[in-house]
Amino acid sequence: MIRKFNTKFLSTGFLYFYIHFVTEVICFFVLGRYIASVPLLWLTSLTYDYLAFVPQSVIGYINDKFPKIPFALIGIVLLAAALVLHVVFPSPFASLFVLCLGNAMIHVNGAEVTLKTSSGSLSHSAIFVSGGSFGVVTGRLLSKTAFPAPLLLLLIASSIPFAILAQMLLEKAGKNSKEICSGFNYNRKNISRYVVILVSVAIVIVRGYMGYGIPTSWRKTTLQTILFFVFMGIGKAMGGVLTDIFGMKKVAVSSVILALPLLMFGDKNMYVSLIGVMFFSMTMSITLALLVSVLKKTPGLAFGLTTIGLFLGTFPIFFFKIKGFAASCVMLSALTILCVIGFLIIIGKDSKNERVD
Repeated sequence: MIRKFNTKFLSTGFLYFYIHFVTEVICFFVLGRYIASVPLLWLTSLTYDYLAFVPQSVIGYINDKFPKIPFALIGIVLLAAALVLHVVFPSPFASLFVLCLGNAMIHVNGAEVTLKTSSGSLSHSAIFVSGGSFGVVTGRLLSKTAFPAPLLLLLIASSIPFAILAQMLLEKAGKNSKEICSGFNYNRKNISRYVVILVSVAIVIVRGYMGYGIPTSWRKTTLQTILFFVFMGIGKAMGGVLTDIFGMKKVAVSSVILALPLLMFGDKNMYVSLIGVMFFSMTMSITLALLVSVLKKTPGLAFGLTTIGLFLGTFPIFFFKIKGFAASCVMLSALTILCVIGFLIIIGKDSKNERVD
């Protein structure tokens, strides 16, 4: 049975797709320039991941309690300030804190806006999140060229009207509902909310670590790298859209299972691997929706928990990496089984999550 899903404020997803894209372009442009200039590049990347991901839970909770604070606009100003600092003081850590704080504020506000205007649909936040993949690869590529950093100030400025319009749509949605995240009811009702939170975050951690264990020996050219991130972004968006149409449990379980053989046996075949990456990326919005289902009054905090999970999942990679095709396959298989079990435990029946336009 095909579902209907809310499209009334779907534009917030596209507005924040662009804002998210711009944010990651700036962050990875600056980060790429830093990494190229310092010997301890892993330390710079680790510091960035910590400062950008972990504080989002605190910022998200503050945004939940004080929704009128214009976090997106503040974040955009901080991005511009970080870019100026990067140009004036080209030191690895001169602007890193400002850059990460701006990144965190924009991410949190994007989650707040897209979740609160969705009436329980996943498409809005999934489209927002997908914009990051396109921004990451764009920023990385620009950092390796002679592209003048000051010109990126124009790109940052272009995101301001998008943030203002998104905030207006959020306020409009708020007038129509007293509890505008009440539509998120994806969790199994006989399972403790704390179990849902722990399992959801655990799945994010596992998937974060799995992302670095994907065998992609085919990825050697610039075009191949671009395709990798493009398919990742498409997968993130499709996960939300397909969930709204077919149901969360079907999409969560099937995407995880279908991704496994494609990732394992796509090591030498780009086309097979790219389809696997697309399936692999579909669960990004699903874990967020599960957390919001038990944290309806604090969606910013819920989003922050997913970013903490991502940091915890990627943290071991800086010190320990799975090497070898066989080891990667064993690791991917074991962690996939854990994800499937986790989803089956905490996701409720799909029929309870019908979305009407």
